[in-house]
Amino acid sequence: MPVLSPTRLLAALALAAGLAFAGPPPAAAQSRIKDLVSIDGVRRNQLVGYGLVVGLNGSGDRLINTPFTQQSLQGMLERLGINIRDEQLRTRNVAAVMVTATLPPFARRGTTIDVNVSTMGDATSLLGGTLLVTPLMGADGEAYAVAQGPLTATGFSVQGQSGSSVTKGVPTAGRIANGAIVEREVQFSMEGMQTVRMALRNPDFTTAIRIADVVNRRLGGVPARVVDLTTVDVTVPAAYRNQVARMIGEVEQLTVAPDTLARVVVDERTGTIVIGENVRISRVAITQGNLTVRVTETPQVSQPQPFASRGDTVVVPRTDIEVNEGEARPFVEFGGNVSLQQLVTGLNALGVAPRDVVAILQAIKAAGALHADLEVL
Repeated sequence: MPVLSPTRLLAALALAAGLAFAGPPPAAAQSRIKDLVSIDGVRRNQLVGYGLVVGLNGSGDRLINTPFTQQSLQGMLERLGINIRDEQLRTRNVAAVMVTATLPPFARRGTTIDVNVSTMGDATSLLGGTLLVTPLMGADGEAYAVAQGPLTATGFSVQGQSGSSVTKGVPTAGRIANGAIVEREVQFSMEGMQTVRMALRNPDFTTAIRIADVVNRRLGGVPARVVDLTTVDVTVPAAYRNQVARMIGEVEQLTVAPDTLARVVVDERTGTIVIGENVRISRVAITQGNLTVRVTETPQVSQPQPFASRGDTVVVPRTDIEVNEGEARPFVEFGGNVSLQQLVTGLNALGVAPRDVVAILQAIKAAGALHADLEVL
């Protein structure tokens, strides 16, 4: 009698029970740790500055309406040796703008970053403009970069003499690729770090524990510990004492299956509904009404008889109200511990619109049958 391997034995038992043996259940979706956490100290910084855009084809600020543009233009010309304090400026080729940028972590002096430019006054378009030298400040008031260069506008606007106009995109905003040069570095060094702190982007105790477990298996021992649902601290092993960046790179490539909270997100303004995978519903029966109320106004004219000596012609309103309950829809019953697929199938069977689904989900939550967080935006 041949000896069956464990896999063949399980397959034979499954067939005997009338089941199809399909091997182990599919594993949960794995994500890299670098996509789930951020490293403490490795962060971006926001920069902002105020500047002038010149070279516009009559689409800049009206200086009479935007005194800050006129003052900035006068100050700039005075620094260049031109005094126009007592002169009346009438140009419309200049616009005051706010310049924003993001300083990436470990950006070195001399590297370039992209900048976004947006108007402040009543300029109608930045098409064809050039940004003059603009220091970009951080939250501490220090200048970390300097921006300058020709803009790429994101739209255009054309208006005729009769008032007709055509606008595409946002012509009052633009972008300069590699338009700023980093002049000051953010001081942060990873050499000599004793502990690396990882912050979860979506706080969760289960995910934090899984991250700590997989890091401990990779580095050996128990260097990783869960501080709270947001934080995992990793003590740098002796082998990586002078190679902290290398350790972080190896840890970031490890994969875990993140756990998520059961949640239903509803945007009533657009009728958008997002239902999480872990949402469950207890036994419940649902039906949905279809009440329509229609009010029709039909004004009629009432006037006096011909040759009448007195009387006025007036408009008499006539209002018709029609109430239609529509066809009765049957109840759709959901059993205990209903999954996402069963919920979607049942709601589609009712033939309800997305906005009606919002009311149904709120009613299920009020009945205590929806085992998930219902978040209405």
